[in-house]
Amino acid sequence: MRFRPEPAHQHGQPARTGVLLCNLGTPDEPTAAATRRYLAEFLSDPRVVEIPPAAWKPILHGVILRTRPAKSAAKYQQIWLPEGSPLMVWSRKQSTMLRGYLGERGHSVSVRLAMRYGNPSIASQLDELKARGCTRILVVPLYPQYSGTTTASVIDAVGAWARGVRHVPELRFVNRFHDDPGYIRALTRVMHQHWQAHGRPDKLVMSFHGVPERTLTLGDPYHCECLKTARLLAERLALKDGEWVVSFQSRFGKAKWLEPATQTVLEQLGRAGTPRVDVVCPGFVADCLETLEEIAMEGRDAFKAAGGQEFHYVPCLNDNPTWLAALAEIVQDHLQGWPTRGADQAAEAAATRERALAAGAKA
Repeated sequence: MRFRPEPAHQHGQPARTGVLLCNLGTPDEPTAAATRRYLAEFLSDPRVVEIPPAAWKPILHGVILRTRPAKSAAKYQQIWLPEGSPLMVWSRKQSTMLRGYLGERGHSVSVRLAMRYGNPSIASQLDELKARGCTRILVVPLYPQYSGTTTASVIDAVGAWARGVRHVPELRFVNRFHDDPGYIRALTRVMHQHWQAHGRPDKLVMSFHGVPERTLTLGDPYHCECLKTARLLAERLALKDGEWVVSFQSRFGKAKWLEPATQTVLEQLGRAGTPRVDVVCPGFVADCLETLEEIAMEGRDAFKAAGGQEFHYVPCLNDNPTWLAALAEIVQDHLQGWPTRGADQAAEAAATRERALAAGAKA
């Protein structure tokens, strides 16, 4: 087996720690060609589509990748920002701000951003961290609720990279933070800020990304973790039973998915004459196609077409300071025991420990 070339090992090199934030991914540009490349990688992941390749590949390449890219590109064009894809724009801000928040806490670590599908790839960013001398890397999938379709896929990609590396860094993963107090606090703050500006709704819909229902019976904890997030948020918001509902969006294919479906819920609320509905997406930490187009546009249209009146989409956590502080705390907790200070600080800490040991030995 051939391994990636890397510099000769240097004895006594100070240990550095890296943090790799990972989100799902996005096309490089809102065109059919770029979207086709992105979808080909995404839908070829066996974690995402659990159909035998012999049966799936003819469908993917013969049907889906011939028709879906142009439709998806048109949707991306509706939400694309001057700086690029919203998911990329917000994720980059989160990466930059996290570095600052950690620095304020005295941690000198390298922070990089990767996308599971598309660019920058997980492999390229791990190479970058390794080139910076990182011998310990914390991988943080930006998925609050664990799922084999998302979190485990990131772990797969890291493992695939490690198989081609001779000197593999020490690795840790943040598998979930669905019930982290700081994350729940940040969601609560975003909701309160929206309600202070716009008033409260008659019904709050908490929409999470959907997965096939069979994943629940096969042992995936995603459904339960979504429900716990929703319950904790409802408690912090002092919502009563009947004032909020959980739903699942982004269905794909003909398999039975987690229910109720977000569009069905919005249509039912519209037909019931609900005066105002707010929708928040707690499973997404950054706004993207699934929130800005599917919910804020398609969801609004479905609700109003069914007879609903006022519709509000509540933005994701994005660059909310409470969220970035919570993310820094999550990262800090998982970095315990690793060297995260600058070389001078680390040398001083080592000297202090040696002096303490020497004093203890004399005693």
